[in-house]
Amino acid sequence: MSINPLEYQPGGDKKNSEFFDEYRTKIYERRQKSGVEDLLEKMCAVVVQVEQGEAIPYLHELYLMGPYRFSAGFKNETHNVYVLISQPEFPRLIVLEPLSKDYSDEITMFNRLYPLSSEKPNARYIGEIFGTKDTAEIRKTLESHNIRFNYHHETKNSFFTESHFAFTFPSDFTFNRVGYCQEEIGNYDALQLGTPFDLDASVVDSLNQVVQFVEEQKLDSLILGIDHLATRILAGEREDAILEFLTMSNHYFWGAYNIADMNSSTNVTRNGNVDDDKKSPAKVFTANNTPSFVNSFENLPMPTEDFVRNYGRRLHHVAYEVVDGNHRAGEKNVDYVVNTLMEKSIPFLAHVVGECLDDPNLKQIFSKHSKYSILITEYVERCHGYEGFFTKSNVAALTEAAGKDERYEHGHVFD
Repeated sequence: MSINPLEYQPGGDKKNSEFFDEYRTKIYERRQKSGVEDLLEKMCAVVVQVEQGEAIPYLHELYLMGPYRFSAGFKNETHNVYVLISQPEFPRLIVLEPLSKDYSDEITMFNRLYPLSSEKPNARYIGEIFGTKDTAEIRKTLESHNIRFNYHHETKNSFFTESHFAFTFPSDFTFNRVGYCQEEIGNYDALQLGTPFDLDASVVDSLNQVVQFVEEQKLDSLILGIDHLATRILAGEREDAILEFLTMSNHYFWGAYNIADMNSSTNVTRNGNVDDDKKSPAKVFTANNTPSFVNSFENLPMPTEDFVRNYGRRLHHVAYEVVDGNHRAGEKNVDYVVNTLMEKSIPFLAHVVGECLDDPNLKQIFSKHSKYSILITEYVERCHGYEGFFTKSNVAALTEAAGKDERYEHGHVFD
């Protein structure tokens, strides 16, 4: 049964402004009146870009750490485009790889602004693609709501303008894009992504060896689809970023929770038209409660604000759901998954946090940042039907662990 955003009461203890509550309702009403609610369908793809020459290593990482497998490859004037699939009803994963080491566009410029992302100036999570009944109509409608879309002369990569996708400009608040597509995401001929290519036989053989290991260790039956996508933003832009995404999507605001130990909040939007978040993953927005210069009076923890100052506004992690259950006596599935990956030299930020005893709860863990995408991979096991995305103690522990790994030392400032 679908959720009616106008009737749903958000959860959580993070207080939102009257401005936020007023315009959240207005956005829902306008989505219905303008037809956005009827035009938009579920999320059909997520897009990540890596550096030139790093797509194949990244595919190996994705094969080992998650459910995605190569489906098709294309080449346009500037990029290789790799399309990966997990379950047919889950979003595709599209990996973009510049053809030239010297390639530069607006993504490159964003990354070069920040000290810890400048080392990988083209590596970035790009955004989500939503299915729509009519791409031209959704563009026209959202442009009337002051959402800006990319046109041919405004970006180098034709993936954003020449294919059968319509992409927004990168958000001022998250630097993420949102795309829209009326074609079936598996209909590659209709999508016009470029000239098709096959992977080299040696690459196929190498990837198959990863698949063999994953299947032998039963990881393929334990790691499911994407559960949620978490973006980190500046303290003062939390409400604007959420309202903007509600304008551009068919998500509803599920709730906001204050994580006092880390001086931050976790804010969740969900697609109310699916019976499983993995069919259209939730979007999470994390922000510090106070900006860094104000926090200098209190000197509270601020790992979320530090992340944005060091890496820029961007997606922080992709979370996969792990099947609930016991792998061995006393070992939950998520513990087994993590231990198995660690044996293959996948580094993690800390131990698995949370408990799964007799009551509903969840266990979670962050990997270290991928050296290809800069993204963290999170694994989540919901025990005994736990319905949330986190517990406050879990989030505090994960945020603290990530913060220690995302510090930047310069002068006499350590953040």
